[in-house]
Amino acid sequence: MAEDKNEQREGRERAGGAGGRGEGDRPTTGEDPEARGDQRLGVYICHCGVNIARTVDVEKVAEAASRLPGVAIAKTYQYMCSDPGQSLIKSDIEKHGLTGVVVAACSPRMHEPTFRAAVGEAGMNAYLFEMANIREQCSWIHEDREEATDKATDLVRAAVARASRLDRLTEREVEVTPEALVIGGGIAGIQAALDIAEAGYRVHLVERTPSIGGHMAQLDKTFPTLDCSACILTPKMVDVARHANIDLLAYSEVEEITGYIGNFHVKVRRKATSVDRHLCTSCGDCIEKCPSRVPSEFNEGMAERRAIYTPFPQSVPSEPVIDRDHCLYFQNDGKCGVCAKICTVGAIDYTMEDEIAEFDVGTVVVATGYDEFQPKLKPELGYEAYDNVITGLEMERLCSASGPTEGEFAIGGKEPKDVVFIQCVGSRDETVGNPYCSRVCCMYTAKQAHLVREKLPKANITIFYMDIRAFGKGFEEFYDRVRKENVIYRRGSVSEIYKKGERLVVRGEDTLVGEPMEVEADLVVLATGITPRRETEELVKQLKLSRSADGFLLEAHPKLRPVDTPVDGVFLAGCCQGPKDIPDAVAQAKGAASSAIAPMAKGTVMAEALTASIDEDLCSGCRICVSVCPYGALAYDEEDDVSKVNEALCKGCGVCAAACPSGAITMSHFTSEQMLAQVVALIGGSDG
Repeated sequence: MAEDKNEQREGRERAGGAGGRGEGDRPTTGEDPEARGDQRLGVYICHCGVNIARTVDVEKVAEAASRLPGVAIAKTYQYMCSDPGQSLIKSDIEKHGLTGVVVAACSPRMHEPTFRAAVGEAGMNAYLFEMANIREQCSWIHEDREEATDKATDLVRAAVARASRLDRLTEREVEVTPEALVIGGGIAGIQAALDIAEAGYRVHLVERTPSIGGHMAQLDKTFPTLDCSACILTPKMVDVARHANIDLLAYSEVEEITGYIGNFHVKVRRKATSVDRHLCTSCGDCIEKCPSRVPSEFNEGMAERRAIYTPFPQSVPSEPVIDRDHCLYFQNDGKCGVCAKICTVGAIDYTMEDEIAEFDVGTVVVATGYDEFQPKLKPELGYEAYDNVITGLEMERLCSASGPTEGEFAIGGKEPKDVVFIQCVGSRDETVGNPYCSRVCCMYTAKQAHLVREKLPKANITIFYMDIRAFGKGFEEFYDRVRKENVIYRRGSVSEIYKKGERLVVRGEDTLVGEPMEVEADLVVLATGITPRRETEELVKQLKLSRSADGFLLEAHPKLRPVDTPVDGVFLAGCCQGPKDIPDAVAQAKGAASSAIAPMAKGTVMAEALTASIDEDLCSGCRICVSVCPYGALAYDEEDDVSKVNEALCKGCGVCAAACPSGAITMSHFTSEQMLAQVVALIGGSDG
């Protein structure tokens, strides 16, 4: 009795009526009832508060659904995804003996797993559930209530037609290798590797440069606390090197990744360092005596390094590597060899070759970082034309005690009297294809202005900005502090920088007063933004990842799954996913680590049941499906002269089925019969 009253209050049930049927009626599907079984579908229309009900007459949609062949019950409810809404479905499955369920509500991408789980808990096969999206595809894009209601009715009718033809599918259980791969040794990769290792799992940390640390190692101080960057980063770098569960693969690159969640097979190229790390004592004598000098990447080309080198004093690993592209021994047929003569322990090995390391992992964390915007793309700012126009990272190296001037703030041997900072260089700029905000430039400019004020108390400091975005904890307070240090913030758009004698002239418009302006400077610092890393493209192909419109790696959902990717078992951390500061990069790394740990801790994962299958009697062996599969799930079997599907790799995208000229490939849960039934229902106005 209480249950019946609750149903009357929470939902509206209809059965029978013209063209409809009661609980004892048999379905009319156009097929042999014995072949399909007695279809008893439950249809549930969600109000979604006013998201749907404001535009769609949900009661009218339910009324129409109740008259469709095979529908035993049709109801509406305020929030179908809520616990009471799910309980309503589970109760009806048991009470009315439903054989399938259709929910018309919001995006299946977000809510289909919820309802599949609900029907599964009620004892029904989860794949006998179908969802119609009447929010994004209907109510949100239509204003006319009658038209929106008619369209929602059509979408529900199509969903019912397909639901009556769904088949039971079974998910497969896949074992998970209890090891992880972290790609990228910046602060995000370091944090992710440490968290996974601390949980007791083996981690392979791959870094393409000779040392971990990333861009954070190049910084002098961090905003807004002004902590020494090296002081807070170095202990974590050392922890990585010492951790028993971390296999550090520096000066290495991922060559190939194949497989699927729980069972990724990885090939890593360990580039020849020409230095035996087991013998090297990191004394530095070889570096000191090396006659070959080249621009230092770590110091942004503002200083030189030797051909045998460590990137910076706190490098991890600490053993040097030989840059064979600039080493005189390799470039001049062995005519140098100074480092080998100097080394007293015999650690120099010119015969060393690249090695391929192979291992299996269960999950992957991508933390490949970012590139700094190249200001040469804005030639009007004079970056390559004038030595005293520098980038934000070059400014960091000037300020650092380990930088090219050992912290002495000088340009061409002279202290600048007038310093100008220009913000948003390469950010919020559609002319260079970067309409997004890089998020860190406002604050690192404020930090650098503060450092200049400390080193040059009498200097004139001007910051040209578009808008100040001080959104983080303590950011606004730090911005106010800098302004009070006699740093002039001037809202202006800079159009040109040109030379005037020994000085520079910054020309543009003061956008507050709408007048042209010119400011002379001894030094101009361009607050260059964050751009996607160029080397990531090959990794995108290997892991079948996607990019968003801005070029960064695409997450599965921007709000609810910010560290996940569409590829199960692969997670994102740090600036590879989008611009962010150090705290946000660390936070995302910890989230990615916990996501990577979860399947390893469980030991097994359920693989998706929506996969392709091949009728070998129809397959002609043309291999078109093999060439178009984006996941490498199809392979040609020469012995049988047919293509075959690796169900563990298949993501059910359907590309192969669409491309197959002989119609030999069928997509489970998306068969031709099921899809055609939807089309007929839409264009014919009935289940047909």
